[in-house]
Amino acid sequence: ACQALTEDCDSNSQTTAYDQINSLIRTHNYQAVIEAFIRDNVTHSLPNHFRQSVLREFLYKVQQGESGLDKVCHKLCICNAIRDALEGEVLSVRFQQLLLRPNKWMVDFILEVCTLSLEKEHSSETPRRKMGNFIKTLCENIEELPLLFVVSSHKLFMELLKEEERKVLLEQMRKRSTTVNLSAKPLPSFYDIPASASANIGQLEQQLILLLEPRKIRQTLIELHGMAERSYWRVNNKWEVPPDYINVILSIKDNLTKDLVYILMAKGLHCISIKDFAHARQLFTACLELVTEFSPKLRQVMLNEMLLLEVRAHESMAAEGSKERPAPDLVSRVRGYLEMRIHDVPLRQVVGEECVAFMLNWRENDYLTLQVPPSLVMNNPYIKLGQLLASTCKELPGPKENRRTAKELWEVVVQICSVSIQHKRNSDGRVSLIKHRESSMGILQRSKFITFIKKIREPLVLTTLISLFVRLHSIVRDDIVNEVTAEHLSIWPSSIPNIQAVDVEAVAVTVTELVSYALTLNSNNQSWLITQADIYFVTNQYSAALNIYLQAGAVCSDFFTKVVPPDVYTDQVLKRMIKCCSMMNCHTQVAVLCQFLREVDYMTAFKALQEQNRYIRAEKTADTSEHRSQLFFFLCLCSHDAMDSFYDYIWDITILEYLTHIHHKRGETEKRQIAMKAIGQTELNTSNPEEVLQLAAQKRKKRFLQAMAKLYF
Repeated sequence: ACQALTEDCDSNSQTTAYDQINSLIRTHNYQAVIEAFIRDNVTHSLPNHFRQSVLREFLYKVQQGESGLDKVCHKLCICNAIRDALEGEVLSVRFQQLLLRPNKWMVDFILEVCTLSLEKEHSSETPRRKMGNFIKTLCENIEELPLLFVVSSHKLFMELLKEEERKVLLEQMRKRSTTVNLSAKPLPSFYDIPASASANIGQLEQQLILLLEPRKIRQTLIELHGMAERSYWRVNNKWEVPPDYINVILSIKDNLTKDLVYILMAKGLHCISIKDFAHARQLFTACLELVTEFSPKLRQVMLNEMLLLEVRAHESMAAEGSKERPAPDLVSRVRGYLEMRIHDVPLRQVVGEECVAFMLNWRENDYLTLQVPPSLVMNNPYIKLGQLLASTCKELPGPKENRRTAKELWEVVVQICSVSIQHKRNSDGRVSLIKHRESSMGILQRSKFITFIKKIREPLVLTTLISLFVRLHSIVRDDIVNEVTAEHLSIWPSSIPNIQAVDVEAVAVTVTELVSYALTLNSNNQSWLITQADIYFVTNQYSAALNIYLQAGAVCSDFFTKVVPPDVYTDQVLKRMIKCCSMMNCHTQVAVLCQFLREVDYMTAFKALQEQNRYIRAEKTADTSEHRSQLFFFLCLCSHDAMDSFYDYIWDITILEYLTHIHHKRGETEKRQIAMKAIGQTELNTSNPEEVLQLAAQKRKKRFLQAMAKLYF
């Protein structure tokens, strides 16, 4: 009744046609399916995508090992190609491959379908013209002369092609016949084989290695298979396809198709590795078009690889400074991949890993924290990590009691850095612990975790991870005096229940690698620089630590032309810089830096100035050979900086007066005069207003730090 009212019978008839085809397939009446396709070339009642899906279903059955369906696939492919020709579409790759190896029954069937497809269309000129173009294409692609004669003698050749077109095609056939020896023996002797055959194969193989254009790669493979039937995907041992895909590709029965799929994928992956994304897209697109016709599994594999290609291309542009956000379509495809549930499709771990990193890098935190299905979080460790990182970053501005995910992230990372422990009793009765480093207890192995971290670029996520590992590093080292500093340390727990299980060395290596990686992305991040300097400091690398402390001050003060913010050069940082100078025997620099503290450390400054003059005392007392033999010891203790050349940077009158006293006591008149001159500067007069004294101090601070930077950079 509804159909009568709406007068819409097309959808019903189309559904009936679908049902008929599906019913014929279920009953294995394949000849009837072919006849239905031929009739549909006239009626055009079935959409092209349905016809292609039927062909793919048969190709899949062939791949699964069902016998007797090869010819059915060829016939369906021919029917679809003629339908494409009648609609002015490009002929499929599979049909073009059929034309490379034609035989008599195939040509006869093509001509039969062409004739039947035009039976009811003889009055219309457009289909006849399109069919004529198809016959012309057929003549141009078939190389065997006997088969060409079959086509040229058919009535369609005479009826559909103009006289001029027929003459051109017949002339081409005549030229081909002069180059073919029709009386050649079916089994030529050894001496009948051209001497250049092996040379030609070698040249073609070399050409195959260098080519990047899919069409030329395919043509070269066709020529090689025509010369010798073997596996050409082995030609170059640097062609590598992920192990996850090897079995699927090598199970392709047709050797030419197998070689083509393998080589296109291998070349595409190589292009991605060298960031030649344009050629990678061409190669992957051609491979996708090829596998779509016979393997749904490989089709999904190629779609996944093309997604990874686009993710890496966009991340590469971002690494080079591009601020352009990814297109909504790309974000949608990434979400689709993360939620995909196709059990028989091989999945590469790196695709999921980079998709999660991509979402973190572009701050798609709402999806990771609110929209991702719970089942994915339970089954995919990368999604679990991504969700915890996104949630922790969102909670950072809030109060500490709301930071539940920070604690959960902490527990996950502690597990990753923990190892299994066994208790063993020694012969003397003591119990010792045995740690198995290779058996990680976490959701990921530590090496895979570090690999994942190094795909993240988002500063807040990296700062959060650095903060977590710095806290963990401080707890396992248990050295309050020499702790490494970082931002947001207060959000993490202050203890670990099973601290013996944590691999201390792994934590130390991870925090070092993480900070070094972060600085490769942004070498001007002052927080990361201070953390890096602290790592050098606690490992007794004092020269490197001082260098990085100075860099941290330089980047936030325009190379010390402005005041270094007090939250960068805190008292702790300044005290560590003082110790670095002291350990390198640069005692005058120690005295100058003591002024930078909120409360000047006179005791350390005076002690450093005394150390500065020990060399002079040693030189004066070394008046005998016995004393001179001990001079080297005092040289090791003497100041390695420029001593009195740094006096111009001292603004504290108490320190300058102490210097004057020391030089007067030792009779060092020239040095005493330098110190007196520094005291006599009007801007250092203690009667000056506080603003003047502060200005004098700031000027000397800037000049001193610039001098230090030139010395250590």
